[in-house]
Amino acid sequence: MTHKIQYKIALLFLFAGVQAGFAQKKDENIGTEVVNVVKPYTPTISDAFKVKETPTLEDEDNTKKEEIKYNIFSFPVASTFTPAKGRAAAVDKTKQEKLYKNYATLGVGNYGTLNAELFVTENLNRNEYVGGMLRHLSSQGGIDDILLDDKFYNTSLDLTYGNQQKDFSWNVDAGYQHQVYNWYGLRNDFANDLADPQDRQDLINSIDPQQTYQNIYVGGRFSAKESIFKEASLKFNHFSDAFGSSENRFYVKPTVGFEVSGRKINANFIIDYLGGSFEKDYFGLTDINYGYTNIGVQPSFVYQQDDLTVNLGAGLFYSMDNENSDNKFFVYPQITATYRIVGDVMIAYAGAEGSLKQNSYRDLVQENFFVSPTLGIAPTDQKYDVYVGLKGKIANNVGFNIRGSYKNEDQKAMFLNNPYNNENANQEGYAFGNSFNVVYDNVKTISFFGELKADLSKNVSFGVSGTFNSYTTDDQAEAWNLPELQIAANLDFNITEKWYAGTSLFFVGERKDVFSYTSLLRNELETVTLDSCFDLNAHVGYRYNDRLTAFLKGNNLTSQDYQKWLNYPVQGIQVMLGASYKFDF
Repeated sequence: MTHKIQYKIALLFLFAGVQAGFAQKKDENIGTEVVNVVKPYTPTISDAFKVKETPTLEDEDNTKKEEIKYNIFSFPVASTFTPAKGRAAAVDKTKQEKLYKNYATLGVGNYGTLNAELFVTENLNRNEYVGGMLRHLSSQGGIDDILLDDKFYNTSLDLTYGNQQKDFSWNVDAGYQHQVYNWYGLRNDFANDLADPQDRQDLINSIDPQQTYQNIYVGGRFSAKESIFKEASLKFNHFSDAFGSSENRFYVKPTVGFEVSGRKINANFIIDYLGGSFEKDYFGLTDINYGYTNIGVQPSFVYQQDDLTVNLGAGLFYSMDNENSDNKFFVYPQITATYRIVGDVMIAYAGAEGSLKQNSYRDLVQENFFVSPTLGIAPTDQKYDVYVGLKGKIANNVGFNIRGSYKNEDQKAMFLNNPYNNENANQEGYAFGNSFNVVYDNVKTISFFGELKADLSKNVSFGVSGTFNSYTTDDQAEAWNLPELQIAANLDFNITEKWYAGTSLFFVGERKDVFSYTSLLRNELETVTLDSCFDLNAHVGYRYNDRLTAFLKGNNLTSQDYQKWLNYPVQGIQVMLGASYKFDF
């Protein structure tokens, strides 16, 4: 130990001894003493000595750092603590509706209307299934102030068998359809130029306006997941009527897809054959035969960058007129593009698309049941349809879509009322000015379309759409039977858990047609304007349970006496009461 440390220890012991001496004298009498203060005490503050921020350590031992070595020994500690399991907050859940595979519907109404549907499906095993659909809609007619029978029947049966494997699936379909309609579109003043009213009535009674259509089809579809061969569909239709008309159509449409330099390329191939005949033309002079074979390929690929998606494609078709040996080659643009301006809230889109549309007797009948079996059948050259639009959401539950387009079509099919001539050798039930022919013309169409859909709540939905068209024709005086304005709206809502209801509205603007009547005493040829028509429909239903539902439907509730086609008025207020039942085998 150094001398300085020894000196400090000595002073410490001396100080302790003095304190002990004073402690022993604390009980002695120190007496009294008078002290005179001659002046107040004036305290002073002595100078303070600042402590250095970094003191200097003179002891050499304090500057040494000892190296410390330690080890941590890990060993398990038994614990009996068990945390409590968390619980999700309770959420109000609606009862999940049970889904049934099959259903049956039956409804009856005024005008002798009967509507029936039956749908059944069954899984044979894990991969195979079968299904069938039977539909029937008929009416015994009864439209006021018409001269001919107006009843109709429409019955169809569709069957399917399907097989689904891990990497591919396929199905085959077959069906039959039977339709009966009447050419009841005679004007009330028909044959009023006959002097004898009985002769007029005998002429009307001699007209048999009934037409029967039959269609048989078989078809199939195949699709694969991991293959260059993506899918293919094929179908064969045989369509015929009560006047000896016959039409066969067969098409196959395979699709392939592959990658080139990281880009997906798809190609749709089309082989479409159509052949048919009519026993005679409208004037009963000669028969009509037609046939076309169309071969096409539609390659395309998708270019995508950020919010822009472009589908670049083209359509190449070779059309062979088998009856007239008039073959043609067509090239069409097939380009579409979308740009997300604000995510899914606002999307701009545009396109230029064209294609070759093969018209057929069956397709024209399904559009207008009152055509005569004397049509000229030809394809429509849809050169291009250039459009631009904007779609998106105004709010989370409100969507919109607006579009403007310019379409150019050659050989566009339009319906035109057939003329009546009492010298016509053809006296079939459609030859009295009560049927329609098909005429073709080059038509250019400017269109504006707008649509708004809203889910106002989980129980209320609303939608409205409208289309305005402006037509320009080359040869025909008008775009026959094509309306300029069409509006549709619907409102559906759940009243309670059991009750639901809905309404729909349709408006079709004015259309043009031609009325032609020729006899010895009467000769008329005039362009007729069909008034715009307004149709209000509504329905209400009651869910008795998850299987049984009753419904009440009403059509044309404002009883508008409008004509769907020239001289073809529709039924007035139509009411139907029915029920639907769901079930499983």
